[in-house]
Amino acid sequence: MSDSYIGEIRMFGGTFAPLDWAFCQGQLLDISQNDVLYSLIGTTYGGDGVTTFALPDLRGRVPMHQGNGYTIGQKAGMETVPMTGDQVAAHTHTVRASTSPGTQNSPANAVWAAPATARYSTNPPSLAMNSSLVSGGGGGQPHENMMPFLALNFIICLGGYYPTRD
Repeated sequence: MSDSYIGEIRMFGGTFAPLDWAFCQGQLLDISQNDVLYSLIGTTYGGDGVTTFALPDLRGRVPMHQGNGYTIGQKAGMETVPMTGDQVAAHTHTVRASTSPGTQNSPANAVWAAPATARYSTNPPSLAMNSSLVSGGGGGQPHENMMPFLALNFIICLGGYYPTRD
């Protein structure tokens, strides 16, 4: 991959990192063996800065240009988000019914109807309704918070041209 700058990151559809490139998987590198790359990224992505520094970890992440309050190397966002009742839009579940007596035994293409005889009792309940018929919603369980994606490898150049400043 000619004409590459040290520290340059590219998307790569292969299953291996080419010569002089490494996957962006947050791995630690020795400063003594990669001093040129270290001079460019330092410990922005981790490492102790004495003997090691880390490459960016782009596994499961979407890269974003720095700015608008975000600094280079900063991580943000979550793959799953717990929902609260305040996040569910106000809505209703309208029940349709008829005051006419029922004429069918199947709910298909029908609505609840008035019974031919009384259907309610003031006596204490003796049976529990099947839990699969009515259940609570929400409960603060996390839901997936990921946009549609296509997985590719991100690679960083370890050997190439040293980028010069303007």
